[in-house]
Amino acid sequence: MDEFDLPDDLARVLGQYERSLTLERAVSAHTVKAYISDVRGLLDHLVRMSGESVSALDLGVLRSWLAKSRTMGASRSTLARRAASARSFTSWAAAKGLIDADPGPRLASPSARRALPEVLSQEQAAGLVDSIEGDDPVALRDRAMLELLYAGGIRVSELVGLDLDSYDAARVLLRVLGKGDKERSVPIGSPARAALEGYLRQGRPGLVSSRTTTALFLGVRGGRIDQREVRRIVHRAASAVDGAPDIGPHGLRHSAATHLLEGGADLRSVQELLGHASLATTQIYTHVSVERLRAAFNQAHPRA
Repeated sequence: MDEFDLPDDLARVLGQYERSLTLERAVSAHTVKAYISDVRGLLDHLVRMSGESVSALDLGVLRSWLAKSRTMGASRSTLARRAASARSFTSWAAAKGLIDADPGPRLASPSARRALPEVLSQEQAAGLVDSIEGDDPVALRDRAMLELLYAGGIRVSELVGLDLDSYDAARVLLRVLGKGDKERSVPIGSPARAALEGYLRQGRPGLVSSRTTTALFLGVRGGRIDQREVRRIVHRAASAVDGAPDIGPHGLRHSAATHLLEGGADLRSVQELLGHASLATTQIYTHVSVERLRAAFNQAHPRA
């Protein structure tokens, strides 16, 4: 049913609560608007359960309201926010003597699930790298950077921190300095190797200047390239691929991890490759893979 106007008594209580939020608490106008919208929905639900007074608001009403929200398709983050809004309101109402006891502390709510990262399909990832054309120094550099970000799943900070001796040509490995100054070895495939060695032979010498040090990837003035420039390059390459999400360097890292798991790599190996301290951080990519599988099933299976 659509929301309807609240009875006068409940509308008056809602107005008092809004004034309290606005005048007595250090909350933003956006937060006030969200809380009031949630509490209006809660009081609307109370009326539909034959409660004409805020004094009838108890744990059963709160749980019923959240259950209805879940049935209507509310996300976990929305449910968590509504539960927080309800607890804030019942705490205020109890302090004002409008309800005998505050049911809010007994109201459990789902934690907001971490949003799944956007990732490229394997075809989109290939198209992103292939969007860099030409054999001038900048094009050779940009293609090599995109290849390494995707092939090794490395962070943009790790990429710009690479030095000439970070590349082990004999073993086709990158020595990467990650978070907490922890070094790890990252293997790269044949396309990334070809792009990197082509840049070292023909690209980097054309960017060298008096400012150049030992940095592997150089900006147009010869100094170490910075993270903002790499992000700009990745966004520009992603925009050239039809249907691809607007991702940055971290999106290429997400894509690399997801494609590894889809290809059969075990979680521990992906954890080591990415340099995650905790396996729990890596496990989000299993959810990404499952969601992609579900989307493919829903689109393709005749009994979906």
